[in-house]
Amino acid sequence: MTFEQTVILSAIAGATIFLGLPVGRLRNLTTRTQAILTAGAAGVILFLIWDVLSQAVEPVEASLEAVSNGEAPTTDFLRDGGALAISLSIGLISLVWFMNRVRKGRATGLPARDIAIGTAVGLGLHNFSEGLAIGGSAASGATAFALILVVGFALHNATEGFGIAAPLTTGERPTWAFLAALGIIGGGPTFLGGVLGYTFSSPLLSIVFLGLAAGALIFVFNEMISTSRKFAEPMAANIAMLVGLLVALATDFLLVAVGA
Repeated sequence: MTFEQTVILSAIAGATIFLGLPVGRLRNLTTRTQAILTAGAAGVILFLIWDVLSQAVEPVEASLEAVSNGEAPTTDFLRDGGALAISLSIGLISLVWFMNRVRKGRATGLPARDIAIGTAVGLGLHNFSEGLAIGGSAASGATAFALILVVGFALHNATEGFGIAAPLTTGERPTWAFLAALGIIGGGPTFLGGVLGYTFSSPLLSIVFLGLAAGALIFVFNEMISTSRKFAEPMAANIAMLVGLLVALATDFLLVAVGA
């Protein structure tokens, strides 16, 4: 696969995040509907936390196994494990620190717009690592696998757009320009990762971005659950979260079924 083809396919994989963003402009919704949308998005984010962490832990466990078998020095495991721990901590704590500063002087909690921005940032870090996988596969000549990754990540990104936009159904209606900016923040890194992954391969860089993404998504999930509780619809919210989680899992199973 050529560099130009990789660039185009990476852009397509990232662009599907825009499909779910119009949800943020829905208005005149009942309290129950708002709770369902927010909790459903939290279910998607919960899956992504598991998905990101499993991808980040895999190379760290591989390093540990290599050390146990005497095939690599202990420093390899310490480097990879340390990179994951530090990046995860930075991804979570930096957002907590920043959002605490945003909250100062406000009587209410974190605004829906800030939750959406935090979600887009976390997903952008995640999607950058996905782009690295697309670019790396294309550069190595594994064209069929790269195409499968593009299709799979495109499906994932479509659900991620909903995860970004769902909290925006409360409060002031977001402009199309704001939604477009969220799409660029969340989906654009897939394109950037594809470009970088084609020309440069670094498992350590992938661990770092996955760790940062996981930390950011943990923060976002906590905020979404907090918002969902304010609607006082526990049964509807938990069912919606379960549905969001199952839908996200279904897309992952589809990837496995096609060989990704």
